[in-house]
Amino acid sequence: MSVHPSRQGQLAEDGMSVDLPSPQGGGLYLEDISLDNDYVMYGTNIKAQTYLEELSRRRRAKQIAVPTDDLKVRAGLREFGEPITLFGEDKADRRERLRKVLLERQEAADEDVEMRSVTGSVRSVTGEEAEDEDEEFYTPGDENILEVRKQVARYSLICARQRRVQQIKDAAFPLTKLVKQARGLAEYLKTYALMGTQFVADRAVSSVRFSPNSELIAAGSWTGSIRLLQVPTLEDDDISILRGHNDRIGGLAWHPEATLSQSPNVVNLASGGGDYTVRLWSLSQDTPLATLQGHEGRVCRVAFHPSGRLLASASFDCTWRLWDLEMQQELLMQEGHSKEVYCVAIQQDGALLVSAGLDGIGRVWDIRTGRTIMVLDGHSREIYGADFSPDGYHIATGSGDSSVKIWDIRKVRVSATIPAHKSLVSDVRFFNGDGEIPGVTQEDGAPPLRGSYLASSSYDGCVNIWKSDSWTLIKSLKGHSDKAMSVDISSDCRFIASSGWDRSVKLWASETIGL
Repeated sequence: MSVHPSRQGQLAEDGMSVDLPSPQGGGLYLEDISLDNDYVMYGTNIKAQTYLEELSRRRRAKQIAVPTDDLKVRAGLREFGEPITLFGEDKADRRERLRKVLLERQEAADEDVEMRSVTGSVRSVTGEEAEDEDEEFYTPGDENILEVRKQVARYSLICARQRRVQQIKDAAFPLTKLVKQARGLAEYLKTYALMGTQFVADRAVSSVRFSPNSELIAAGSWTGSIRLLQVPTLEDDDISILRGHNDRIGGLAWHPEATLSQSPNVVNLASGGGDYTVRLWSLSQDTPLATLQGHEGRVCRVAFHPSGRLLASASFDCTWRLWDLEMQQELLMQEGHSKEVYCVAIQQDGALLVSAGLDGIGRVWDIRTGRTIMVLDGHSREIYGADFSPDGYHIATGSGDSSVKIWDIRKVRVSATIPAHKSLVSDVRFFNGDGEIPGVTQEDGAPPLRGSYLASSSYDGCVNIWKSDSWTLIKSLKGHSDKAMSVDISSDCRFIASSGWDRSVKLWASETIGL
């Protein structure tokens, strides 16, 4: 076997023979050469075997789960008899030291070790148990949820087909006319100003929602009561106050057909409260029609399924639940978040649900299968608001990190990050209606306006309006004297309502609007 000329000089310097046997004289074969890692690496005094072993240890160390909570890290070190802190050591150093201790114990016992998620203590896990923990986790269900999933699948397929047909039609609309329409909408929204204020409670007003016909506003407060206000006067409706919760209101949602085709004597409104309950309301009495019980913590946001049969609720018990309103019973108790779940929203097709909360993580669930199809991981703080765009594949989330993120389900990633406010973002809402721009003539065949803009509220006291095609700011509405806690857009494209810590509901509209 010949030696390359560039290697012959180096071999000669090392005192090695360069006259290797030729293939004709019984040469060497690759499979006959033994693997020897017991050599000193070039330029160092480290043997290759030692280096490979260190690389293997590092890979094993990365696979060991170590908590990010510094208190749990200290508890783990204390359990092993290690100092909970060393001079000049920060949180990251302490985590690495715990990881090193765990690795040493793992090597000594030849077992897999992991941290307990709650107590922070460490336990040994056999190989068989480790395999079980790697298996996919399912929440048990019954025949009722199976039948509901089938119904949701049939319903969502019809809605998705209709939406797709409309989107194909909209794509054929001339771009120049579309740009003109978007400019007209932006100019109209720039004329928004404060139109009226109504003080509705003795404590903060935590949630505000327009009825589907845009003629009523439901406002829930921390007193546990719900006020129904007429639009645009903000005067009390015939049934002015709905009483039933004995703790703060966390969220409100109107039935999709409420004030339209739904009878006022049946369920028109749902609310979640700090008394761990979800209550269902009609428009003909001031007491609840039914109370849904099952949550073990404060109930925050609630959302109706577009079919009107199902209701989703988010809770501080770290779960969200799905309720059958016809049978008035719980269908599904879904876990998956490590901290309190604050908000839920359901896609207009009815197939998907997004949940998010104080762990700073959002999860997109397929209601038809019960699986998580996307994890919204990008916010550095808690998520307090989430909403689906009417286009079916965009989700907006508002967070304590003062930003609004736009997620694209098709690409399974975040598509835009908006530095939306100077403080916590408390709510986000897409425009989801069939209204036209007042005073602006639309072209024949022009795409509907739904989903064309987004509103966000914040603890900086502002309500901001954003364009959906570029996510740029159209208008910042300032009027709350304290934190703005909720926002909503009327389906007729004429009003925006907001509520806040100052105990008021504010109505915003164009200065040129004709009432």
